[in-house]
Amino acid sequence: MEKIVRIRSVEPLDEYTVRLGFTDGSTKKIDLEPYLHGPIFEIIRNDMNVFRSVKVDARAGTIAWDNGADIDPDVLYSGLTSEWMTLKTEGIG
Repeated sequence: MEKIVRIRSVEPLDEYTVRLGFTDGSTKKIDLEPYLHGPIFEIIRNDMNVFRSVKVDARAGTIAWDNGADIDPDVLYSGLTSEWMTLKTEGIG
C-alpha cells in the first residue's frame, strides 16, 4: 500500500516561490504563482506580505493562508496542473 505524502514544512523564498518539505523526507522548490488563481487567492497575489504568511495546515497536510486558501498537497507533490491552468496555457482561459 502506497503511503500518502503530505507537507510538513514551508519556507517562502523569492517572489511566489517556496521550498516545501514533505513527509517522505523529500523537498521541492515550487513557484506557486500559477496556482494562485481565483478570488480567494487575490489578496495573496496582490500582497507579498500575505503570500509570505503561508504556513502548514497540519490537519490537511498542506499549505494554507489565514483567509482559508490552501492548495492540494497531492498537486504540489506530484507537480499536477488543474484544468484551468491547462486551458490558460492553451490560450483558452
